Amino acid sequence: MRENRTEISELVELFLAMLANERGASEHTVRAYAREVRSLADYLVETLGKGARVEKVEHLHIRAYLGVLYERGLTKASAARALAAIRSWFKWLAKEGKVKQNPALLVSTPKLPKHLPRVPSVEEVNRVLNSLEGEAKKKEEAAAWPERDRVIFELLYGCGIRNSELVGLDMGSVKWRDDVVLVRGKGRKERLVPLGDEAAAALRDYLPLREARLVAAGKGGLVAGGPLLTNLRMRGDCRLTTRSVGRIVKAIALSRGLAADVHPHTLRHAFGTHMLEEGADLRAIQEMLGHERLSTTQRYTQLTVGQVQKVYDDTHPRAK
Repeated sequence: MRENRTEISELVELFLAMLANERGASEHTVRAYAREVRSLADYLVETLGKGARVEKVEHLHIRAYLGVLYERGLTKASAARALAAIRSWFKWLAKEGKVKQNPALLVSTPKLPKHLPRVPSVEEVNRVLNSLEGEAKKKEEAAAWPERDRVIFELLYGCGIRNSELVGLDMGSVKWRDDVVLVRGKGRKERLVPLGDEAAAALRDYLPLREARLVAAGKGGLVAGGPLLTNLRMRGDCRLTTRSVGRIVKAIALSRGLAADVHPHTLRHAFGTHMLEEGADLRAIQEMLGHERLSTTQRYTQLTVGQVQKVYDDTHPRAK
């Protein structure tokens, strides 16, 4: 409980409550915004005094606060995330009539180096998926639950969904009749994503084992309506966590010779990049990925252009 609340800190808490209740932001997002905006509030109270009014905050105060973040050793990327959260807070304050304008808009975003995500090739991804399929059939003990782990890879890469969307899937999310998966994305927005044949086959191999484990754990009531992906020991509500998915993906990727920086989002990037390379329409990819802005999806064109440039450099006679 935060004591000695000021007007500024009260407005911060109202903003965070709005994020969680009205916008349906994820717990991760609310925690991140809470950390950034509360830190700014503490700085403003310390700088302007406990009686400070939020409408007196100017862009110079926010710019000075970013300077403090740099002094604490934060990177430009971390400062940019903090500024994004601060802008959202002031945007809400303006909408609520608490301030006349958003002073954070006058503060320039720190320039970040453009690092495009490294994406494994189609052959590399297929090698991992084929090995998981073979491992599940052989009942090897290399993975704790190879049938489930295959489903994780097939859905992340085959559907291009986020890690949080993956673990949020319930049994009813798979619409077998239509060969689609109902995905709940950011802001609780729903979208339908095609369920490919390989992902469907992986699910059919996994579901009977899921049922047997639930029944054995005395949680048969979750068979028809519980989480699609369950944890190994059937603890709590049995739902697999994003952290566990991250560990599973990284361990399998490393054991199959992929780069050490592979994580669940890497497979989402691979989904978009590989579809674009095969001629998929950019707007169709945007719809399947659940991007609000086409500009976000257009990052994959940068990836593909870079790969085309490499092919040119390696093969064209006049490029050598």
